[in-house]
Amino acid sequence: MSHTEQAPVVWSPSKAMLQHSRMGQFIAWLEGQGYGPFVDYHALHQWSIDDLETFWAKVWEYCGLVSDKPAERVLGKRDMPGAEWFPGMKLNFAANLLRLADGEHANHEAVVAYCETRPVLRRTYAELKADVGALEAFLKSQGIEPGDRVAGVVTNGYEAMVGMLAATSLGAIWSSASPDFGVGAILDRFSQIEPTALIAVNGYGYGGKVFARQDDFAELVAGLPSLKCVVSVAQLEDQAPIPGPLITPWDEAIAAGAGQAPSFTPLDPDHPVYILYSSGTTGQPKCIVHGSAGLLVNHAKELMLHGDVGPEDRFLYFTTCGWMMWNWQASALMTGAAVITVDGSPGYPSLNALWETVATEKVTHFGTSARFLAGCRKAELTPARDLDLKDLRVLFSTGSPLLPEDYDWVYKDGAPGVLLGSIAGGTDICGCFVGATPLLAVRRGEIQCRFLGVDAVAYGDDGQPVTDGRGELVCRQPLPSMPVSFWNDTDGARYRGAYFETFPGVWAHGDFIEFTEHGGAIIYGRSDATLNPGGVRIGTAEIYRQVETIAEVKDSLVVGRQIEGDVEVVLLVVPAEGQSLTEDLMKRLRTRIREGASPRHVPKHIVEVADIPYTRSGKKVELAVARLINGSTKADNRDALSNPEALDHIRDQLAAAELLPKG
Repeated sequence: MSHTEQAPVVWSPSKAMLQHSRMGQFIAWLEGQGYGPFVDYHALHQWSIDDLETFWAKVWEYCGLVSDKPAERVLGKRDMPGAEWFPGMKLNFAANLLRLADGEHANHEAVVAYCETRPVLRRTYAELKADVGALEAFLKSQGIEPGDRVAGVVTNGYEAMVGMLAATSLGAIWSSASPDFGVGAILDRFSQIEPTALIAVNGYGYGGKVFARQDDFAELVAGLPSLKCVVSVAQLEDQAPIPGPLITPWDEAIAAGAGQAPSFTPLDPDHPVYILYSSGTTGQPKCIVHGSAGLLVNHAKELMLHGDVGPEDRFLYFTTCGWMMWNWQASALMTGAAVITVDGSPGYPSLNALWETVATEKVTHFGTSARFLAGCRKAELTPARDLDLKDLRVLFSTGSPLLPEDYDWVYKDGAPGVLLGSIAGGTDICGCFVGATPLLAVRRGEIQCRFLGVDAVAYGDDGQPVTDGRGELVCRQPLPSMPVSFWNDTDGARYRGAYFETFPGVWAHGDFIEFTEHGGAIIYGRSDATLNPGGVRIGTAEIYRQVETIAEVKDSLVVGRQIEGDVEVVLLVVPAEGQSLTEDLMKRLRTRIREGASPRHVPKHIVEVADIPYTRSGKKVELAVARLINGSTKADNRDALSNPEALDHIRDQLAAAELLPKG
């Protein structure tokens, strides 16, 4: 069976979408200026990487981004690392996100915040801008200056948006963590960047339970001697605020600066706006610094052109403030859309709750994780039948590869009319390399395309493009949202080592990928977690695609066990509720993997476990288990895991199966 037969078209754009989507209008606008003609998306993409500078200049212009002083050119220095974007420009990041907050759009909803512990909160663009100005004035009164770091331990809601915009308006750098992180995990991050201001909730709700954190966060404040002020958010309104001498309640901070407009301080194009973090499972997280102009223009391209998000839309991406998708979601404000934030458990009070919110709020763009969609499929949900989802046009999925069976579920029972946009990139670029476009068909089990302006290919070990098959995902030309630096990496050695050591001058992202004959992409997992039984390179996602469609399996994890110069595939299985790992189930798993993948993929050992370890941003922690099974002495950072106890149980089960190294 050919790949095209395995990946049939499951959705096609209408003629109206081809012409009237923002990307369709972008093409018409370009052709009106003498560029092109562009016969299809692939022609547009080829032009975007052949004439990189013109492309990014046109994105800036078409998307209506604003600067106080224009750039002298799009690219100064081109070499990676260190490409210089928009030299000479002066701009403000927050000014661009709030560029539609005045005039006729002022009274449109900007943020609608849902959470488990407070009533739904609705704020217009005018109200959002007023609160941003007030909080910025308060921060300035506390001595916060451009270049200072403002840290947030906040839920995905209104205060997080206001805090980020106030910080970036004055030229400070925003960095956030989710309040379910342990104090040690937060200090691992924030102690490196020495924030001068902290915005923190006094607790949060999750799954119907309340978690008061005010005393824990008092310990956090004590561990950050650089702080000049702390703003305490009453996320739990019946709980005390964070105790301590530096504390100002949120309402008092807003009242103190009331009436002050945001300054929108003009800054250099690479002035940092965000510090994001790697997962930190093997030690202190890397502090990844993102600059303003590059991040802004890349998010404009991704949201407005690829995502087709505009002023009349309603955008909901389920995320936490510890994941880059929060930053991506926040940039939807630049489109003028209403941003619907949801904090809490995606499964509370049921898996239908998010879909019900999508229906109630007439959401046009819904983003979630592949894991959530798989959970909906396994629970046999039917939102397409049970709810009015007529406004929903685009469904985004990310976090891990989306299984072909989940495409089937979306187009049968989930939301049959939508553009299903599986998108993939990472914290490193706070954006995407591959993903969705309204101009191409969706094929079952495939990401649609390389993103515009992204010169992505698969490299073999020889540093040459792979013409057929899979390889390392690389980017051969600079992308505006590549980090400007790592924090406290003065000579750039850690930055170069992270992305440019494998193929000098070429960004190696760390994903194992295949580009298909019609321009789509399939990701097979992280390249550092690929398996090599018998010298054949296998992506872990290839096995998950087979295992996690079996009803008796709730979750799984695959690692390679090194033995006598070769690798054995070890499969850990969490049975579904009421099930266990029987001989019959193991036989069916092996048969499914052999027939659906290959004999090389078949696990030598299958072990039942109670849970799979995940990072706090919802990614499986394969490397920690691989280190465990192969006897590595490298310590794992348990604070980086959402469920570190899973590792302890796995260790016990592997020991019982005699799969751990002796001694």
